[in-house]
Amino acid sequence: MEKKRVIIVGGGASGLMAAIAAAQNGAAVTLLEQNEKPGKKICVTGNGKCNFTNIQEQADAYRGENPDFWQEALKRFPVEATVAFFTRLGIYPVNKNNGYLYPHSGQAASVAEVLCMEARNLGVKIKTNQKVQRVFRETDIWKIQVEGWTYEGDAVILANGSKASAISGSDGSGYELAAALGHKIIEPLPALTALKCRNTGFSGWAGVRTEGRATLLVDGKKTAEETGELQLTDYGVSGIPVFQVSRYGIRALKQGKNVILNLNFLPEFSREQLNTFLKMRKENCPYKGKKEFLTGLFPDKLAKVLLAAKNLEEAIFSYSLRVTGYQSFEQAQVCSGGVDTRSVDKRTLESRKNPGLYFAGELLDVDGKCGGYNLQWAWSSGYVAGINAARQQKNT
Repeated sequence: MEKKRVIIVGGGASGLMAAIAAAQNGAAVTLLEQNEKPGKKICVTGNGKCNFTNIQEQADAYRGENPDFWQEALKRFPVEATVAFFTRLGIYPVNKNNGYLYPHSGQAASVAEVLCMEARNLGVKIKTNQKVQRVFRETDIWKIQVEGWTYEGDAVILANGSKASAISGSDGSGYELAAALGHKIIEPLPALTALKCRNTGFSGWAGVRTEGRATLLVDGKKTAEETGELQLTDYGVSGIPVFQVSRYGIRALKQGKNVILNLNFLPEFSREQLNTFLKMRKENCPYKGKKEFLTGLFPDKLAKVLLAAKNLEEAIFSYSLRVTGYQSFEQAQVCSGGVDTRSVDKRTLESRKNPGLYFAGELLDVDGKCGGYNLQWAWSSGYVAGINAARQQKNT
């Protein structure tokens, strides 16, 4: 029996997984990557260490305008399957930070390498420096045009990724290909990135890292909240808690809404407990002047900014900043937005508009929190798209 021909556009995390899954299910697979080698973005994830999944299940780990879309793919290829898959390929997982899994090698490149080795072992043809210009169907055959050549297949998987990252090739070209095939694109915007805010004291606290809570208010309503290490900058606030809430703030800003970021620098205290704590602090050392009052509690640079506020207690408990902007796609870890998932079958990831067309990874309107969730979505969606593309009835 002649093998089904599956063409995959994009050699990132989801594309490589799709290639492996399709090849394991009997397809003849060709993977087209526009960079000089596949997996370049994988190699820089997690500061080069690759947090490739997370064993913590969080109900709010994935976001999008169709909020439950991601669940089916995660059921088909859950975290347990990911761990088993990479363990078989030689990645020994290490649990760091309460559920964040990394390769024991400490090198993200090792994740990309084992994926490429497995793909080649299964007979996947990896074609690099292939910039796809057009994808279309002609007499039930999918055709993928690159400069000087046209590839043909029975099914095609778009796994081009998004505009996030400074890595070459993160150009959003997949959105254009999907739109040309009739798919609505929800405007891609940076996510998991820092927020720019309006304030006159930023130069005083720039460079400070401190524990705290970030609460995002949109038009006065609490929209998201996260706790962890805040990184205070000369333009606003960065750090994981801000990254986690950023997608909501950025999309709200784009809609012209009022976005406020409140910082709590002692989130372990209620307002009443904080009031009592500050009173005791004053009573214990009445000889301390205003400049010395916060010594030992906050970094000096942060203390100076807080002491300059009209109400110290309020500044510690809820330092209010108006969000005015955000970092560019190049500084973002992922994008929110992408191919509208309402036109994609959540069970197979096949287009409802174009039979034989599948999607995987960040190209879809699914984005995850920090902590390995975006890569887990890449593995799960790539697997589901790959096996279903391979099992598709071959055209005759």
